[in-house]
Amino acid sequence: MEKTIKSVQDLYDMLDADFRSAKHFWEPFYENRDRPIPFFPNKPDENLVAGMEKGLLRGGRALEMGCGPGRNALYLARQGYQVEAYDLSETAIAWAKERAAEEQLDVHFECRSVFELTPEQEYDLVYDSGCLHHLLPHQRIPYIAMIDQALKPGGYFGLTCFAPGFGDQGGPEHVMDDWEVYREKSMRGGLAFTEEKLRYLLEDTFECVELRPMKAMGQNDAYFGLPILWAALWRKPEARDGHILV
Repeated sequence: MEKTIKSVQDLYDMLDADFRSAKHFWEPFYENRDRPIPFFPNKPDENLVAGMEKGLLRGGRALEMGCGPGRNALYLARQGYQVEAYDLSETAIAWAKERAAEEQLDVHFECRSVFELTPEQEYDLVYDSGCLHHLLPHQRIPYIAMIDQALKPGGYFGLTCFAPGFGDQGGPEHVMDDWEVYREKSMRGGLAFTEEKLRYLLEDTFECVELRPMKAMGQNDAYFGLPILWAALWRKPEARDGHILV
C-alpha cells in the first residue's frame, strides 16, 4: 500500500523523499578528474596515517564508506589491510579501480550504498572520510548501527567530518539544528558538528580514542588534511553492560 507508514523504513523513505538523491549529486561530481578538489589526489588522510604510525591500527580487515576514488582504501591496502570500499558513484569507483590496478593492489571496490551492507562483527577498522556530514539526520541511526555491527569487539572506527566556523574556507559556517534541516529541506552542502554533538551521537556506542581538528596539509605534502574537518578515532568496547562481545 503506497504512502502508508507501517515500519521504520517507511518513515525513513518519507523523510528521504524531500531531498535530492545523493547518487545524482556524486555521479557528475567525479566526472572531471582535473578539477582542483583537495581530496582528488591519491593521498591518505593525515589522521589515518597517524593512527597507523602510533600502532593503534595494526592491519586486518577494513571497510571504507564513501571511498570516492580510493585514496584511503589504497593506503590501507599498502599497509597490509584486506580492504572493502564502497561509494554511491560508479565514476568514483571506476577511478579507484584504475588506481588499484596501476599499483597492483587487491582492493574490493564496489558501487553500493552502505545502508545495503549487513556485516557481522568482521572488521578491525571501519573508516569514513566525509560520509557522515552528507547524511540526513535520520540516516545516522542505521549508519551508527551498521558500524557497530560491522566492527569486531575492540575494533576501530575512524572518522573525518565538517567542523563549524569555516565558511570562508569552503566548510559550513555553523551547526544546523537537525529540525532545521527538515524545515529548509536542505543540508546546505554538508552538516557541521560540534565536539559536543559528535560525542552525544557516538559515545553511547563507542569509546573515544581521539577527537581533534584535522591538521592542515599543503599541496606538496604526502597526506591530505584540512582544518575545516574533525579527525576522530573511536573504539568498539570489548564488553558492553558487563557482557563480553563475541
